[in-house]
Amino acid sequence: MQLKPLGKVIVLIILLGVLAGAWRMWGNKLAPGAVTKESVAPVKVTLGDAPQSAASSNINYVAPGLGAGAADKPEVRFLGYAWNAQMGILLANGGAQATQGSLMAKHGVNLKWSRQDDNGKLQEALVAFATELSQGNPQPTKGAHFITIMGDGGAAFLQGLNSTLKRLGPDYTAKIVDAAGYSRGEDKLMGPAEWKANPSAARGGFVAGVVRDGDWNIAQKWLGDNGLRTNPDEKTYDPDALNWVNASDYIDAAQKYVAGYSETRPVVRNGKRTGETKTITVNGVVTWTPGDVTVAEKKGGLVSIVSTKEYSSQMPCVVIGIDKWMRANRATVDGMIAAIAEGGDVIKANPAALQRASEISADLYHEPGAGPDFWSKYYKGVTETDKTGAPVDLGGSSVNNLADSLLAFGLVPGSSNLVAATYTDFGDLVKQQYPELVPTYPAAASVIDTSYLSDVAKQTAPTAAVIAETKPVYNKQKAVTAVVGRRNWNIQFNAGKATFTPQAKQELQKLLRSLLIASGTVVEVHGHTDNQGNPATSKPLSEARAFAVKQWLEAQSPVNFPEGRVRVFAHGDTNPIAPNTTPEGRAKNRRVEIVIGTNQ
Repeated sequence: MQLKPLGKVIVLIILLGVLAGAWRMWGNKLAPGAVTKESVAPVKVTLGDAPQSAASSNINYVAPGLGAGAADKPEVRFLGYAWNAQMGILLANGGAQATQGSLMAKHGVNLKWSRQDDNGKLQEALVAFATELSQGNPQPTKGAHFITIMGDGGAAFLQGLNSTLKRLGPDYTAKIVDAAGYSRGEDKLMGPAEWKANPSAARGGFVAGVVRDGDWNIAQKWLGDNGLRTNPDEKTYDPDALNWVNASDYIDAAQKYVAGYSETRPVVRNGKRTGETKTITVNGVVTWTPGDVTVAEKKGGLVSIVSTKEYSSQMPCVVIGIDKWMRANRATVDGMIAAIAEGGDVIKANPAALQRASEISADLYHEPGAGPDFWSKYYKGVTETDKTGAPVDLGGSSVNNLADSLLAFGLVPGSSNLVAATYTDFGDLVKQQYPELVPTYPAAASVIDTSYLSDVAKQTAPTAAVIAETKPVYNKQKAVTAVVGRRNWNIQFNAGKATFTPQAKQELQKLLRSLLIASGTVVEVHGHTDNQGNPATSKPLSEARAFAVKQWLEAQSPVNFPEGRVRVFAHGDTNPIAPNTTPEGRAKNRRVEIVIGTNQ
């Protein structure tokens, strides 16, 4: 039987799913005799500044009706996770289907929202939609027009998806067009308190989580920020690295810790098996709300090591659609984005709107034991006492208004595209660790389309005062009180000077992206020199080099590196990390150490 185009695409998706599933299940059993993977230091990931803004004005909230709204318009189907960052979408819609008097109906959008937590099914929905579109139906009835995912997983998600869609033609690419909100604390790495006090204590840890998912990314960034290693082989145990057990979802990750899940694995060092075995028990979790609540209430004993509170630009709730349909229906896309932004604005301004959004969340998510008060409480974020009596931070999300979205995509003069930075750095990370699964990924510029946001901004531009309130502000008088990461960066300087070598520019770009992601932190730049020349000049030189890095960052993105965020410290030649007896050693000592932390 000859397959039609839709059938071929579906078979391809099934095949890709089988291959990915087989890799997860059997690992190197698919290739007997393959060399065990060596633990690696995750590539450094730098995040930007994306604080939660105030509302654009003092908005009165008027609850929409319950009847159908915009029913005369074509249905726009939208799939997303159970995630508080989407509250602006849900409030704007008034329920599962756009209701009478809702913001979506006001903008002429007949949106139907449904929950879907499985990324594979989200991909399938977009492929089914694009396939029917390619067959000549301008308003497909299959699949979904839009989906939301965690933006830090965008590169891997779109690589697999667009590799399939390109068979339909170049116009059927899936693209990111908006960010509805952010995780601001609810996604996290949880572990023993000693990991937070001394990150090196995490060596040999055994963490449960969805591998290659957004929460896993948080741990990878934290490891990279502290010069620690991860073991990408889920079948071995490396005592010098953080080790992983793959969970089916974020709730399963929490339950594995609660149940004391254990495995016996062969021990490896530097990618080679030692001949020993070791039984290991999960003592860390990467998860998100309500997974963190499960850990705290049912067992306790873990704290938030790092989360999207510190890495506050890491996890935008990005909106993805099919390019060809969006270009043909620009007014609908613009209206949807405008409604989402207005929904976020109303939630920021009015507690009644947040309560209504929480009620809609409870109604649509159907999460056991999670009523409206649950979603409202953990949207704001709280510190509670866990089962052992220890305090633990739980929850935390934010919704975007138009000013937030413009800053997220670098559409405010002097700002950087935070979504692109997140997309690129975590794309590099997964490509480094799993090249067999993600050997490459689409460039950010090819899959991020800011034209729709620009349309909306032209129609309802935020005032200068609102933009100013949205920009990050840091207290330059207050010292860092909690270190999140400490790592040397290979930013090379010309000998005896505070000027960068040509090779330094690539490393500076990586540093810029990494710090853009970690937007909830202040930055300390520590300058160091070798021992050549006059000792009396080495400290001033190290200070000049640290200032060179600071000034470069501020020049690249003044909005994201405002006054007070970057501080400078000079050490001269007092802290070498290599012998000064060789040219190679001296080059290593002419370095910059970056410390990120909080001072709240």
